[in-house]
Amino acid sequence: MSTILQNDLFIKAALSQQTERPPVWMMRQAGRFMPEYWEIKNKYSFLEMCKTPEIAADVTMLPVDLLGIDAAILFSDILVTAEAMGGDLSFEQGVGPRFSNPVRSFADAEKLSVDCLDKLQYVADAIKVIQERLNGRIPLIGFAGAPFTILSYLVEGASSKDFKLTKLMLNNEPELAHLILQKIADLTIAYLNMQIDAGVNAVQLFDSWASALSWNDYHTFSHKYNKYIIDNLKRTVPVISFAKGASVFAPVMAETKPDVISVDWNADLLNIKKSLPAGMAVQGNLDPFIMYANKPVIKAKIHELFERMRGENGFICNLGHGIMPDMPFDHVKYAVEVIKEFRY
Repeated sequence: MSTILQNDLFIKAALSQQTERPPVWMMRQAGRFMPEYWEIKNKYSFLEMCKTPEIAADVTMLPVDLLGIDAAILFSDILVTAEAMGGDLSFEQGVGPRFSNPVRSFADAEKLSVDCLDKLQYVADAIKVIQERLNGRIPLIGFAGAPFTILSYLVEGASSKDFKLTKLMLNNEPELAHLILQKIADLTIAYLNMQIDAGVNAVQLFDSWASALSWNDYHTFSHKYNKYIIDNLKRTVPVISFAKGASVFAPVMAETKPDVISVDWNADLLNIKKSLPAGMAVQGNLDPFIMYANKPVIKAKIHELFERMRGENGFICNLGHGIMPDMPFDHVKYAVEVIKEFRY
């Protein structure tokens, strides 16, 4: 990126440099809790929004303009890679993502394409439009789903509470699981490097369902592939690794050498930070459900976290996961204001 960032707090914190306050962005910050999102969503399907660069840019810019956050994140979905590989993806209101052709056999896996980056060109196009609109105001984060998480959707055919089919495959047919994971990982490297080439200022790898795995299975079916991806990225921008509900894996995640580890709310953030290698930043870790609470509670919880992290370089404020659709917009906006007023 040749544009000089007017607000580079997020980049400084991601690189463990000193900042006057923690920078803030929130997962799902451009989502269904905003009336302005629904004005767009009611006109288009979710995939149309993702695949039309101008619309993806419109949605990406909503929290930039309405919340005043310190980093934008590309409006897209982790499952676009699975669709490009051959998954028949649809999103159903109140149900979520579905694949009508789940991958459950070697024959299914062989059909998955890796040489399909051209099908994701709309993401690179969206990044260019967004960066034109941002014009250096704040950084733009790109992202991808981690291989295990994408595998689970492809195998289950939808979201799952128990990951029964996925775990059956890991246990009974590990070779099949590794074949699929390797294909996803290869595409993910190309996909994230395409985003970096298109101009994002950072990337995040989302391992949303890592918490489904045992300690040993996490090493075998998640960590191995996440490390392979991060090892092969163009490290010209900070890399964030996120595993929802899996702060127990933070020491293992550190072995992939990301710049930032994003931590859920089950862990003490300072303890995690002190357990990581020097110069590795942390992101998190407010419980998203704080956003439902009264405003004095929101302020107290933010200050409690910030006082705990006082004196630590390399801290990005975020939620332990995403904003929920029914969270009051003015509570989220208030939280951002409280964060931005804070000084170390």
